Amino acid sequence: MDPRDVYAELGVRRVVNAATTLTALGGTTLPAEVRDAMVAAAQSCVSMEELHLAAGRRVASLTNNESALVTSGAAAAMALAVLAAVTGGDPATIARLPDDTDLERRVIIHCAHRIPYDRAVELAGGRLVQIGNAIQTFEWELEGALAQGAAAVLWVAGDHLGGAALPLDTTVRLAHDHDVPVIVDAAAQLPPVSNLWRFTRDGGADLAFFSGGKALRGPQASGLLVGRRGLVEAARLNAAPFQRLARAMKVGKEEVMGLLAALELYLSLDHDQQSRGWDEAIENWRRTLVDVPDVTLRRVDTNEAGQPVARLEVRLVTPRRARQVAARLWERDPRVAVLEVGASLYLSPDVVDDGDHAYVAECLHEALTAADDREGGNHVG
Repeated sequence: MDPRDVYAELGVRRVVNAATTLTALGGTTLPAEVRDAMVAAAQSCVSMEELHLAAGRRVASLTNNESALVTSGAAAAMALAVLAAVTGGDPATIARLPDDTDLERRVIIHCAHRIPYDRAVELAGGRLVQIGNAIQTFEWELEGALAQGAAAVLWVAGDHLGGAALPLDTTVRLAHDHDVPVIVDAAAQLPPVSNLWRFTRDGGADLAFFSGGKALRGPQASGLLVGRRGLVEAARLNAAPFQRLARAMKVGKEEVMGLLAALELYLSLDHDQQSRGWDEAIENWRRTLVDVPDVTLRRVDTNEAGQPVARLEVRLVTPRRARQVAARLWERDPRVAVLEVGASLYLSPDVVDDGDHAYVAECLHEALTAADDREGGNHVG
């Protein structure tokens, strides 16, 4: 049986993901090396504490960081980073959570860095304190918030967020003047590979975290927390296999080994060659669609997270027509997912398996030439 048929048995259509590595679409597909590592890990029991420590040492070495921890996703890494900052790794403090009486829980965040995922701070008991506005932030605003006390500063990476926040180096300098750690949300900030150590080793941040199920093409329920040894250890002590507050954010042995295999594979790739392959896919899509009337095609050099992953913008006459086309693509079997933004549909090749590129082009051409006036939308969010 084709492994993909397991969805059909449930009456669920599989999705050819030309949108991006959305959690709502299951992230990405796993390379054979990752699948093999997960299957092998499933064959035996193991001391999870021993495995976490050993895998953390390997990940730290591979990413040029002092220490590392495999987590159950980037949101879990955010929560664990906050717990680490709030508790400092003190066993007695960790044991009495969620009683956080007398603990500093303020986590400072730029207004320009507010994202839907920062609720993980509150899940860990942190209290978000916003500084600046959507247009600008001044150093005195961060200094004033730090002077009132803070457990950490959360700094969200990504050129797509604009320049309204203080730069990382300024944030680190001011925070460290008050002995407050800086945590970088870099969940979708790969490529380039150098980001694995740019925020921490080079940029001075105390912790950074990445999704395992995006560019790394690891298990969807995996992530990386990297950075300063003491804080990574504090995060580990708050999590499974210990009976602590974040035990619910459990990482299985299969995810640990799958993420490690994904990281090793990612670091071994020829990323220039990979980019050329994406460019070729985009050009093939463009050639297929170039004669469709009332459509403007444009290659965009960055993805939705501001990273150097090229994609194709298909701009239609109105947002309504874009919704119609996206709905038709979603009705296919297998479904085709694209990223819908206003009157534009964005097609990203990085999650599309080689054998599905032609299918995406065929479906999109048909949808563009047959779209009618029905209201609709891509139901993936």
